[in-house]
This record gives sequence, C-alpha cells and structure tokens, in this order.
Amino acid sequence: MDKIYAVGDVQGCAPSLKALVKKLPTQSKIIFLGDLVNRGPDSLGTLRYLKELQETKRIECILGNHDLHLLAIDAGIRKTKGLDSIQEILDAPDRAELIDWLRNRPMALSNGKVLTVHAGVLPQWDLQQTIECAQEVEKALRKKSYKQFLANMYGDTPNKWSKSLKGYERLRVITNALTRIRFCTPSGTMEFASKEGFENGPTGFAPWFKAPKRKTQDTLIYFGHWSTLGLLRDRNMIGLDTGCVWGGKLTAMEIPDSGKDSPQLEIIQVAGFDHPMRM
Repeated sequence: MDKIYAVGDVQGCAPSLKALVKKLPTQSKIIFLGDLVNRGPDSLGTLRYLKELQETKRIECILGNHDLHLLAIDAGIRKTKGLDSIQEILDAPDRAELIDWLRNRPMALSNGKVLTVHAGVLPQWDLQQTIECAQEVEKALRKKSYKQFLANMYGDTPNKWSKSLKGYERLRVITNALTRIRFCTPSGTMEFASKEGFENGPTGFAPWFKAPKRKTQDTLIYFGHWSTLGLLRDRNMIGLDTGCVWGGKLTAMEIPDSGKDSPQLEIIQVAGFDHPMRM
C-alpha cells in the first residue's frame, strides 16, 4: 500500500513546498493540514501547484484560518492586513477558478482511525461528530450562497459547544474549533488570544489536546496551526506546524495504516522561508 503523509502549514512557501514534495515517494498520498497560503513569498504559486496536484488525486488539502481569510477577502467581506501575501491571487487571471477550488476543500479528514485537522477539536466531540461537524461547514462553503456564511463566520462567540446551537452561531463555533483553537477549559470553552507554547496558557485553560475527558483521546490526530509548539508528538497527538514561514521547516510525517503512532513513522523536512519580519 502506498504511504500517506501529513504536511504542516505551508503558508505560501512554494519553494519549500515543491522541495518537500520532491523528497516524498512518488506514489505516496499527501494530506496538507491547512493554512496553504498567506505570509509566505508565493501564495499564488502555492495554490496553483496544490490545485494541480489535487486534480491528479495525489493530495488533499484541509482548510485553515488563513485559507478562510482569503475566501473572505475574495468575497469582499474582509480587507487584507499588514503581513498578508495574497494580493497576487486576487490579481490573478485564474482567481475565480482558484477560489472555487479552495472553497471545495474539506475541513477535516479521517479514515476511521486517524483524524487530520488544521487546529484541533473540542473535548465533547468524538471522531464521528468531528467529521459530521466539519461537513456542516463544508456544505455551507459549497453552496451558491456561501458568501452569507463567510459574512457570519467571524467572531469569538459563542465560545463553547452546545448541541442546541443552530444556524450561523453553530457554524461559527465549529469553524473556530477546527481552524483557530489552541487553548480551552476542560469543559470546552475556547480562548483565542494566546499563541504561546502549551505551558503558557491563560489561567484555567490548557491546550485542547490536554482536556482530561476529550472524547478523541483514542484517535491519532495530526494537526497544524500552532507553530510555537514545533514538531509535537504527544499521546495520539502529532503537531506539524514547524514554522516554515518563520524560518523554521516544512514537515511531512507518515500516517500509519494502523492508526497507532510508532517510532518507525517517517519524518521528512525541508528548510522554510526566512521571513523578513521574523523575530
């Protein structure tokens, strides 16, 4: 069986992306964990390259918060910010084609044993519910009226899951959990301001994957989004955002058929982009 790899946040670092793909076995499958674009030197080239690869069925790309940011800017809902590097996409002749491709990408993927997601999951969700919630957002993004969802997507409230949530509030909580979460309380109240390492969270909050009764504890999860963690291997937990856009590395790690982490899983890295704003 062909190997499958998960790859951390690319963030528009096309040279690193292409170098990494060349180092992976030619018959392998690749899942990119979101934040495909933005902040790096070539977001347009990155998006075009990933679209081309995805159309060959070799890869799939999960959506991250920077990718949703691009969709919102394209829709006229948000404006570009200081470090954004997505104007070249907005000026491209194939802009509409690229945006259409992007908004049809998944929010999470699973084979029943392993979960791949951009940021994380809430403690109350098991694997099946995580995928079902992801599909609710995917459905909203793929509708002709998707811009209405994007217009209601942003906000830090509600900051906690409830089965009774409906409409845009429900979709907002799901989106925030899948693409923004780092810290939460044991009961799943999310906090969005902190970006430090997992030992430096606000009082009463812990990394989402440390929630004591998290229903996905027995699921092997690959995620990105949290560059200050670096390459993280915890119990059933693999973080792959190794700060490619901030002078770190772009990391690929093998996904096991068994759904179990092991020391034999292959890790492949290439040098990242030396961002001029890197501290």
